[in-house]
Amino acid sequence: MKRTFLVCLGLSLAVLGSSASANDLDRVLAEENRAGGVTVAPAPVVDDLAFLRRVYIDLIGRIPTTPEIDEYMAWPAAERRSRVVDGLLEHERFNDRWTVFFADMLRLRSNAEGGAALLAFVYQSLNDRMPYDELARRLISAGGKAGSVPEVGYVLGDAADPMALAGVTSQVFMGVRIACAQCHDHPFDVWTRKDFYGLAAYFGKTRRQQRQIGDRILGVYTTEVEQTSVLWPPEGIADDADRKPMPPTFPIALVEGDRPSRYIARLAALRSGQDNAVAVAKADQPEGDPLDDLLADAAEKAQSRTKGGPGDALGVLADVKRDVAKIDVQKAAWRPSDLRTELAELITDPRNRYFSRSFANRVWTELVGRGFVEPVDDFSDKNPPTRPETLDFLADEFVAGGYDLRKLVRLIVTSDAYQRGHAADKPEAERLELEQAFLATPMRRMLSEALYDSIVTAGHLFDVKHVAGKNLKTVWRETRVPKRPDGSARPVEPMSLAAAAGGEMKAMPAGSKKPATGYDLEKAIELDFDKLLAKRDEPIEVETMMVKSAEEIEAERMAAQARERNMAFIDRFVKDVIDDNPLFTTAMRMQSPAPFGHFLRVFGQPNREDLGGERDHSPTMRQALMILNGRITHEASRVGELEPLYALVAGKQANLDAAVGLAYCEILTRDPSDEELADARAIIAEAQDPLAGIADLRWVLLNSNEFRFLP
Repeated sequence: MKRTFLVCLGLSLAVLGSSASANDLDRVLAEENRAGGVTVAPAPVVDDLAFLRRVYIDLIGRIPTTPEIDEYMAWPAAERRSRVVDGLLEHERFNDRWTVFFADMLRLRSNAEGGAALLAFVYQSLNDRMPYDELARRLISAGGKAGSVPEVGYVLGDAADPMALAGVTSQVFMGVRIACAQCHDHPFDVWTRKDFYGLAAYFGKTRRQQRQIGDRILGVYTTEVEQTSVLWPPEGIADDADRKPMPPTFPIALVEGDRPSRYIARLAALRSGQDNAVAVAKADQPEGDPLDDLLADAAEKAQSRTKGGPGDALGVLADVKRDVAKIDVQKAAWRPSDLRTELAELITDPRNRYFSRSFANRVWTELVGRGFVEPVDDFSDKNPPTRPETLDFLADEFVAGGYDLRKLVRLIVTSDAYQRGHAADKPEAERLELEQAFLATPMRRMLSEALYDSIVTAGHLFDVKHVAGKNLKTVWRETRVPKRPDGSARPVEPMSLAAAAGGEMKAMPAGSKKPATGYDLEKAIELDFDKLLAKRDEPIEVETMMVKSAEEIEAERMAAQARERNMAFIDRFVKDVIDDNPLFTTAMRMQSPAPFGHFLRVFGQPNREDLGGERDHSPTMRQALMILNGRITHEASRVGELEPLYALVAGKQANLDAAVGLAYCEILTRDPSDEELADARAIIAEAQDPLAGIADLRWVLLNSNEFRFLP
């Protein structure tokens, strides 16, 4: 149908053209700058190693390793940049790093209802290359149980409050701050209070509900009701009797025209081809009834547990099929939201310029360091784009490319605009002019997650780097064990005091060599995305517990609490010798956001609760102290026996100059200058031994501004 539509319009694939290149992007920007009277000379493009470091940090959230640097430099100079970009777009860490981007944008919190599953879903959507418009539609329209339907975490994140969701959805997906019109007409924009209420009405029939027994919540989900909670006029303006349900109205005007714009036609052609490919693939699959297959599999398992042996002598399969045939699946499930589905279609319509321009602006800002519109979620007539034609070009290519994040990222990072150097040595006025025209890139510090992972990468802490027994430590652990009736301690597994006090630490297995440490400012709970998504298929817990009555379950719970309260404990100190061999995991999958005071929060990770909350990149004394004195920097500085640097420092063929060169390559992605090499020799000479000297040098490099900031 879509192909016929294009033919009727007289548009062929040749006319539509292929995807634009970075050269096209640079040309549009140059023409717009020239038309705007910009005459300053642009900053030069950075060298190959600086580009490598920048693109690694931006695309996969860490610095490159020495083998990756060597491989890159071995490629032909004319193609190495495009080749490394293509490789990073397929790298397994790309999904982790850009999940962080979406987590900031969507305010994803692992401790919110359905938040952890939603984080995992966003990661999986990136892994599956889900188009951005489809992701947005699912988040806005989804309904169901938290966890089982991960997308519903978006609506539950604001407790299904229609007023909050109207503001959040408009600002996040379209860059429009319509929430300012909730109490009165927008003082600085065109949005009226009625516009806001009309948008909120799309969420007016959505309700947050939960199933629970006593004070135990068994499941939280959304459903749709008949009556909307959004009434007009607003409360306080008219009597309650005069307030009527507000009809949903979409305040954004869509692009009109008899013929579709070229970018929309290209999108239609792309998706027509994709639909045809899917249809061909499905035609090659054997037909069958998946429900029959499922029931047959269940019958086989049931037969293996019965005395009747194979066959269906008891008629179980026939009974099950008969019962299943009577089920109305749609009525049995939570009701879908027709209104939110309609809103999702309107927001993601390719004729809605706010949707594509807002996202293109966000990605550009993330990669270049300065947006066409700032703040990124404040598109309005009073805050127009600084380079509207370049933004339109990016947005059009994003739509025409099927809302593909990777294509958009590639278009940006292969452009000269992305690859230009800084203008820090220029006078302030000239520097600002260059950065506003995107003829120089602003200085950017790494995201807190990228900084953390880059320290771990530079220090070889993703793997064990010390031999067994090198880091033996004696620790005392305070534990609590229950008493016997005669007053002596029971021979049971000890439990940490944090767990006994109701904390989140689990009971410690007997003989465990892992100490019960205090609060660690550089480690946090790591989320297992695969396990979180696997839980979506589990039935709601209350439905698996109905073999007992609610009263029976509540009585058992209260009895267990009473036994715990009446149990006496003995506090004991247990001495342990542990091999504290440092090993760190990626910050990209830590609980989100990290606890207050954690490394990630100190370096700017937002709380993801406040709408419009951005990362704070301003330097603080706390940041300096954490890098100076933190364990992660200390362990990254130490030279492990299992890492390549050790042989150059303490091996039979030790070469301290080569060791210094390797340290600079691993940490700063470049070779040292002659002056830096002389300074490094002095540092090593003043240390108690070469290993300590190299550790001091690494510590200095990790604390440098050059390490924290992108080249």
